[in-house]
Amino acid sequence: MDTDNGCRGDQGATLHAVSSAVLAVTRHLSVHEVLQVIVRAAAQLLDARYAALGVPDDEGSFAEFVVEGVSEEEWERIGPLPRQHGMLAAMLRGDAPKRLGDIRREPEFEGWPAAHPVLRDFLGVPIRDGEDVLGIIFLANRRTPGGFTREDEELLTLFAAHAAIAMANARLYEHNRELTVVAERTRLARELHDAVAQKLFSLRLTARTASALAGRDPARSVRELAQVERLAAEALAELRAVIFELRPADLADGLVASLRKHVEVLDRAHEATVRIAADEAIVLPEEHEAVAYRISQEALYNALRHAGARTVEVRLATEDERAVLEVADDGSGFDVSDTEPQGGLGLASMRDRADSIGGELTIDAAPGKGTTVRLEVPL
Repeated sequence: MDTDNGCRGDQGATLHAVSSAVLAVTRHLSVHEVLQVIVRAAAQLLDARYAALGVPDDEGSFAEFVVEGVSEEEWERIGPLPRQHGMLAAMLRGDAPKRLGDIRREPEFEGWPAAHPVLRDFLGVPIRDGEDVLGIIFLANRRTPGGFTREDEELLTLFAAHAAIAMANARLYEHNRELTVVAERTRLARELHDAVAQKLFSLRLTARTASALAGRDPARSVRELAQVERLAAEALAELRAVIFELRPADLADGLVASLRKHVEVLDRAHEATVRIAADEAIVLPEEHEAVAYRISQEALYNALRHAGARTVEVRLATEDERAVLEVADDGSGFDVSDTEPQGGLGLASMRDRADSIGGELTIDAAPGKGTTVRLEVPL
């Protein structure tokens, strides 16, 4: 009875370890981050001194290779990875788990660079998505005496199956993000065509009218020329606004400074009053700042170009260990039950961006009562 309870206890501890490792991986969305966390989680899971993950390319080599247990300085001293021979290449060709008591005794072993750590016991397991091999996890030098066991191989194989899901999700996320960027630029190109082209067409007609009236009705010709000047100024403002939105976000000075700069430009370019109140001490991870900046850009664009707002306020503060970003306007508002009002305000894109960093996006709006876009991100 005691033995059975002990086995169940070991199984429970093992499943808990795998669960913790898988959760650590699935919290991340970029492919490179996922690779790094998979390697770290695998090393911790099986108590390995060294771990690596190689992503195969189409030429029988590795497109990417991430390591754990080797510092950047040590990696530089090791030099280029031998990509088409040795045990790593054998794993690429074999696509099957490989567990060795001492890698140095294997026929495929061809030595290492002088700065390479000495590896003994070795375990390699492919990360599969159906028939495709997304990557291969390599572990070496288990800290517990005796090397890697069959149970270790089964455990790493189980972990690799979950890691495959995380890698596939990360690739889908990055692909969707690329599609979002393309869609955003397409929208801006359409806005450029619709707004600026229309202004330029009107300007041309007005200039032609002024020219025709110059001889017989000078006073009206002067009025038409004033209209030409006004239309030209509006077209220039539209063009500047679209070009500004097309520029990539420069967050080198941090989120607060970048938001202030963006608000100042918009306040000058539009008739509406655009202002900001921000806590200067707020600092977020780079990816979180980029997402918050893009969401604020989208919300400001909607307020100024669609809602006809007279006043727009950007607020950035902290509440209950969360950074809170709000963009509030006094414009026309809309019915929040309509998922894509006014031909599309990018609400789905904003929500996707918020989800990508574990944030929460809420939109408070009503017809004729303005709109408030609120993003909450854990600090």
